[in-house]
Parts: sequence; C-alpha cells; structure tokens
Amino acid sequence: MADKVNRLDKLMKDGFLFLDGAMGTMLQKAGLKLGERPEAICIEKPEIITDIHRQYVEAGSQIVYANTFGANRHKLEGTGLEVDKVIEAAVKCAKNAVEGTNAMVALDIGPIGELLEPSGTLSFESAYDIFKEMVVIGEKAGCDIIVFETMTDLYEVKAGLLAAKENTSLPVICTMTFEENGRTFTGCSVEAMAAVLEGLGADGVGINCSLGPDEIFPIAKRLAMATTLPVVVKANAGLPDPITNTYDITADKFAESMKQYAKIGIRVMGGCCGTTPEYIKEVVKAVLPIKNERAKVERKTVLCSPSKVVTVDGVRVIGERINPTGKKRFQQALREGDMAYIAERAIEQAEAGADILDVNVGMPGINEKEMMIKVVKTIQSVCDLPLQIDSSDPEAIEAGLRIFNGKAIVNSVNGEDEKINTILPIVKKYGASVIGLAMDENGIPDTAEKRIAIAERILDKAMSMGINKEDVFIDCLTLTVSAQQEQAVETLKAVRYVKEKLGLHNVLGVSNISFGLPAREYITTNFLTQAMYAGLDLPIINPNQQAVMDAVCSYRVLSGEDVNSEKYIERFSGRTEQKVVQTTEKKSNGADSETGIGYAVSKGLKEETARLTKELLKEKTELEIINELLIPALDRVGERYEKQEIFLPQLINSAAASCEAFEVIKKSILAKGTGSVSKGKIILATVKGDIHDIGKNIVKVILENYGYQVIDLGRDVPPETVVETAIKEDVKLVGLSALMTTTLNSMKETVDMLRASGHGCKIVVGGAVLTEEYAKMIGADCYAKDAKATVDFAKEVFG
Repeated sequence: MADKVNRLDKLMKDGFLFLDGAMGTMLQKAGLKLGERPEAICIEKPEIITDIHRQYVEAGSQIVYANTFGANRHKLEGTGLEVDKVIEAAVKCAKNAVEGTNAMVALDIGPIGELLEPSGTLSFESAYDIFKEMVVIGEKAGCDIIVFETMTDLYEVKAGLLAAKENTSLPVICTMTFEENGRTFTGCSVEAMAAVLEGLGADGVGINCSLGPDEIFPIAKRLAMATTLPVVVKANAGLPDPITNTYDITADKFAESMKQYAKIGIRVMGGCCGTTPEYIKEVVKAVLPIKNERAKVERKTVLCSPSKVVTVDGVRVIGERINPTGKKRFQQALREGDMAYIAERAIEQAEAGADILDVNVGMPGINEKEMMIKVVKTIQSVCDLPLQIDSSDPEAIEAGLRIFNGKAIVNSVNGEDEKINTILPIVKKYGASVIGLAMDENGIPDTAEKRIAIAERILDKAMSMGINKEDVFIDCLTLTVSAQQEQAVETLKAVRYVKEKLGLHNVLGVSNISFGLPAREYITTNFLTQAMYAGLDLPIINPNQQAVMDAVCSYRVLSGEDVNSEKYIERFSGRTEQKVVQTTEKKSNGADSETGIGYAVSKGLKEETARLTKELLKEKTELEIINELLIPALDRVGERYEKQEIFLPQLINSAAASCEAFEVIKKSILAKGTGSVSKGKIILATVKGDIHDIGKNIVKVILENYGYQVIDLGRDVPPETVVETAIKEDVKLVGLSALMTTTLNSMKETVDMLRASGHGCKIVVGGAVLTEEYAKMIGADCYAKDAKATVDFAKEVFG
C-alpha cells in the first residue's frame, strides 16, 4: 500500500488535488425519500451511487468519497444494515465509477453520533473500536485513502486517526467543521487540531462543512500557518435557505471564492453541502491557472488541549503538584482512587497560573499504567491545560499519551541508549514533545560541558527518529546547593549553552535547589530568576507559592513578554485587599466561595458538589439551595459560555456537577415526602426523518441540571408521537430539533399538529439549518441557537 501513500503525497504536493462535492445533495436530486438511509442506496440501487461518483470524476474530481459517511455500527443500529455489507457495497460503487481513470476512492467516515467522555458517555476506547471496524473493512474493500470529515471533537478524530494508522497502511486526511469564531462547537481551535493531528501522522488536515468559502477562508489561513501538512478545504455552497431547501451561492460564485485559497497556496479542495458536479467543474476551471506557493510555515513549540494552546515563546510554568513524591495525602489519594482530590490539585494549580501540569502517579503498590489512564481522564474532565506525562515506565507513558486529548510533553528520556530507543519511538508515534535529561548510565555529570554533550546526543537521536527540533527540551538538572553548592553554576552555564548554541528550550525542576535548607523560598526564587535569564523556558515549580510566581511575573515584564506590564499590574494591584477577600471567601459555603457550591459547580467537581449539598441541607431548604445557589451558579457558567471564556465540555461538566446536587436534593425530598424537585416537564425530539441527535442530547443534559424533567422522545420522531405525548403528560414546553434542510417540513408539520390539537404548549426549535425567521414562519415560539438559549426560554415559560 506504500504506492497509495506516495501517490497521494505526490498529488497533494505537485499541484491541485480536486475532491468531490456533496453526496447528500445529489441523492436528494435523485429522489432520496424522507427518512431513507443514504447508506442503503449502495445496496438497493447501486447504479444511483455509481452515477453520482462518475459525474464528479467527469467534472474533474481526483478523489471521490464513498457513500460511507454514517456507516458505523452506532448509526446503523436498528436499521437492519450491517457495517461490512454497507462499506463493501459503497466502495464497489465508487471503484466502478473511477474505473479507467486516475481517480482515487476514499473511505468517508463521519462522526459516530455520540459524544465522547467526559462530555458524553462513549469512551475513547469504544470510539477507537468503532473506527477500527470501519477502516479494516474499507481497506479490504479496496479504498485508496481514508478520510475523517465533519468532525467537531478532537478526541473523536484522534481515536479515528489512531485506528487508521494502527490497523491499515492507507494515507489519512482529517477535516473538522468550525464555526465563524474559529472553533468547533466543542471549543477546539484550528491550532490545536493542527498540532495534534500532524503529530499523530495525518497526511492532510483541513476544514469542511458548516460555512461557505468566504466564511471558512480566514480560518483556513490560520490553519495554513499552523501546519506543514497539505490543507484541505470543502466548503458548503454558502448558507442554507430552510424555506427553499437550497444554498445561496451559485457554482460560478463558489469557484470565484475558491480562487482566494489557491492564491495562498491551498491546493486540495472540493465542496460540501449544496455543491454538485457543476461546482467542482467551475472550481477546476477557475483555480488551475493560479500557481502561487504556500508561505513557509514558521515552526513553533506548541502544546495543547483542544481549547487551550500554549506556545512556548516565553516562560511557561509547569505545575509540579500532581506527584506522590513526599506527599502523603496524594499517596493516599492514589491508593484509595480518590480522583476528586487529584482533580482539585489540578484546578488549584491552573488558577494559580500554571500553563502545563506535570502528571506523575508512580509509587509502590499501584498499577502505574492503569492509574495514569484514570488520572489523565480525571484531569482533562475538569481542566483544559496541556499535560506533561511524567514516568520512567514506557507503558505508563504510552497509556497517558494515548488517552490525553491534546499534545503533551513526555518527562523524560536520558542519554542511555536503552531509554532513548524505548521512549523516543513512543514520543514520535503520539506527536509529543520530550524532555531530555542531561545524564546517562554514569549518572549526572559534574560539568556543564559533559551535560551539553549528552544533550546533543539526545537531540541527534530524536531528530533521526523524525521528532522535530522544537519538540526537544533539555533538563540540565538542578542539584541541591546544600550538598553540591558548586553545581548551581554548572547548571546555569549548561542552560545558557542549550538556549544560545543548541537553540532548544530548557526545563528545570527548580525546587530541588533549596532542598535541606531553611527559608527555602529565598534560594528557590533567586535561582529561578537567574535560570530564567540564562534561558530557562519551562520551570517545574509549585504555582501555589506566591513568591515563586511573583518572580516569574516580574521576569516577564523585564524580558518584554508582558507587554505594557498588563499582567504584572493585574497581579499586584490591590494585593492586600485581595488577600482579605480570599480569606473571607474560604470560610463560606455559598455560591461564590472558593470552597462553596457555586465554585464546585463551575469547576465540574461532582463529589464536592454532592458533599456541599448535604452540608447545606442542614441549614437551608431544598428550594433555597436550588434557587439561591445552584441556578445562579449555572447561570454564571452559562454567561461565561456565551462570552467564549469556556466551551461546551466545561458547560456540560458544570451541568453534570449540578446533577449530583439535584440527586442529593431529590433523595432529601423523597425522604421527607414533601413533593417533587422538578421545575416542569419538557419534551425534546428530533423530528421525523432526521437521525441526528447530539445537539438534542446536549440540550437535555443542560435542562435536566437546571431542574426540569425532560421527556426525551429520541430521533426520527413522528409528529403524532410528539402531540400525543404532550397532551398525555400535560407538557408546557416542546423542543424540536432538525439538522437537515430536508427534514424542516417535518418540523413544520409537527408544529402545525401541536397547534391544531389545541394543547396550549410553547414550542422552541433549534438546529444547524434553522434561522430565527424560519422559526417564526412555521409558528414556533422561540428559536434557540444553543442549549443556553433553550434554558433561558424555559425560564420564561415556567417562571
């Protein structure tokens, strides 16, 4: 299969590579009926699918996507269709269409249709298994390439890319769908996508769906500056008109817009929703004469989670507190599996100013690999900082890198050949950065020159394995001055050389310098300051120590990193008053306290939220806790979500934490026999013919955790079922969802039947293809752009 990888690589680098356009749009033109599965056409009427592919090839498409977008076991469940039969039939249709041409066939893989943990219930491992089944079948069926498209969750893409790379020899392209703010609806940025997927070995990355070519262009420009990989763009034909079921950009205008991509060197392009062979033909004609090259990408050191990108272009703090060494309480937490305690350590370091969190779980008596997985999952459920996987066990390192949703650092490798040959391949596979300790089998050298020699050897080995130079960090090692005073100077000398001569980033475990001395803070902060001036970029420190973080903050001003001293002023202005406030807050269990229930909800601390609720029930009624503490806390979280200070995973985590409080309150009410905690009943349904329900499920989670009782009717729900349930349950609010323009008539029909029934309920509608104008036209009471808007309307309805 190496010839397929080479062929794709050549096509992407030598000139333009034209992809196909929409399959769904063409199937609708061919008479696809409401509720009919597109995948079934491959088996029942294969000639239709083959003809569509052939039209795209004749228009100039060099890669056609097989009709396998939703052919995963989750989406096919209950349809009578089997994954292998669908994929085999779909690939056969595509291969028949490209026979006698140079066009290639891609196995097209869309989202599974269920949110991954921690936002949902689908585990990373389960997602991997679902994708593995698809890619193995696809390769056997004869696909030339694998494409993951229309993805919104970076974790899901990672699972798919790993499944493809580990189980097939085919090249892989990954495209995600972004909103105009440059993020997916789960909060993933293009820079995070680029860092993670390039590191994992994708052969191309890009953007498809959701927006038209003009709206995608600024996002694509950012992506082109963040990756050296070929950039892929498949835009929609503008925006959908829910009334006419058409898109607002014609083929010639679409092609004209695609010229701007060619002018900045983006050469892999096709179309998504609303585009047809005519669009592809016009694009080919419009862009072929343009010969511009992409600007050279300036490689940067980037670490990230999906929503947080840390560029190491100044001093970045690595928090050291998630480590059992010398910490009895932390050791106890590991032994007892107390993940709440570990989550709190992550949050407190993030709030104290850490940019990255070191994660070390190695101690006698526990399974380090299993514990690493558990701890990493816990931390990334409550904190969006990049992680540093800290272990001497290769299995634990790989487990941590595999399960982490982002680009991490590995701590560490040293100059021993065995360590280099074991650890560096793992680093390369997962696209991580790595810390090289300036020591080998002979221990820590006593001179800077000997440490530098080891650092150079580690760098050479890393680069020979394909690890980029900017991803190699060196730890020149900090020795305690109470025992080896002269070594402080040698460390600083080595740090300066590594920075100035080798051009690498430096890491140091700063706190070691003062071990065994009284008043350690003075020695630690002084050494830290000297080390930063010598070239230390990544100090491993305790961010909860105010003096240490003050030193970092001050250095950033003097180095020019803190422009106009803005962060410095923010940190130090009114410090005396801040101390008093913090001391007062810690005594409270109220909504705004650092240790109060509002804080626990905002950080997604489930166990702490439940514990505080039990305490509050001793002094407050159930409704007082709900109305005075829980709802205001959720409202504040919602406001931060609307301002894009936090993103969907954090919103869902906060809702899940509040759910723990509601469970405690429900039990209390049942025990007293005093009634119900529900604020009212709400029906949610995805309308007839539409099988997409992720958005509906998110709304359900948020509503339930505001105290509403949600009757979830599922997806593909007939209007009669909605009306019957609304009357039977005397529901005051009905929420309807639709993702496809073809199912908007079903939404209108459901609204009409509810009105005709005489049942006096309010109706809220939402979905990617809806507009406020269309909602008014069909008689809905409210158009909700997201889950928060639905909650706001529910408050109006129920008071």
